[in-house]
Amino acid sequence: MSALPPLHLLREPWNTSDGNQSNVTAGTSSAWCQGLSIPNELFLTLGLVSLVENLLVVAAILKNRNLHSPMYYFICCLAVSDMLVSVSNLAKTLFMLLMEHGVLVIHASIVRHMDNVIDMLICSSVVSSLSFLGVIAVDRYITIFYALRYHSIMTLQRAVVTMATIWLASTVSSTVFITYYRNNAILLCLIGFFLFMLILMLVLYIHMFALARHHLRSISSQQKQPIVYRSSSLKGAVTLTILLGVFFICWAPFFFHLILIVTCPTNPFCTCFFSYFNLFLILIICNSVVDPLIYAFRSQELRRTLREVVLCSW
Repeated sequence: MSALPPLHLLREPWNTSDGNQSNVTAGTSSAWCQGLSIPNELFLTLGLVSLVENLLVVAAILKNRNLHSPMYYFICCLAVSDMLVSVSNLAKTLFMLLMEHGVLVIHASIVRHMDNVIDMLICSSVVSSLSFLGVIAVDRYITIFYALRYHSIMTLQRAVVTMATIWLASTVSSTVFITYYRNNAILLCLIGFFLFMLILMLVLYIHMFALARHHLRSISSQQKQPIVYRSSSLKGAVTLTILLGVFFICWAPFFFHLILIVTCPTNPFCTCFFSYFNLFLILIICNSVVDPLIYAFRSQELRRTLREVVLCSW
């Protein structure tokens, strides 16, 4: 028995007739269209690594009072979003391994319900991840260009309301997605949200780097303290730009998969692309593995706290 990956609803297009599907299958029997066979053990290992890493990030942010700021709270939520992918992947893989070895026998209807829950977790993860990346970009923008008013603009209360709103919207949207996943309009909304957030963040970061460089040059010979503060803020913007780049690289194939489901479900090239769905899932999980490493590499304070957490020096 081969394991069904998370997001099984999107593994293959549903809007093809039996005749068309058989013709496509016959026309795409070449070796490179057979996809990749990825062992369950790899899914399990990456899921465990990601879960441990992101738990450490959350623990470090909660432990160190110097990290109790809106930006790090947003990063903490981003780590929780990554953990949703890890937990869903671990749960699904463990169930599949137990079923393959005959240790666990589950009725088909229960498996379908379990798949739906896991799909909701991953859908909620992508929506919340994109949202928090966008919020972090806005936070860095305010830090750089409205430094004196930052604490009055980005208050703790507003940060909490923002986080609660994103989690609520992610839960509702993932529920709607699973309920109406066969409707192309739902997929188009998800794709549109992805593109909108990418464009928004790109515009913000381009503006940040362009004006920040101008400000740094204009006050470099007059005030030293603002230079240090803006340089630190700019470093934070660089960190989040790296996060955005990694997110795009890891999630872009999956969103391209969604676009092909809507635009060309019966095309031979598209069908070949669908066969690599497991690889796209591995890339998604790798994103949740790489993110904590970026946090630790770019932030000395977080790196020090992570070391303390690992050494259990509470």
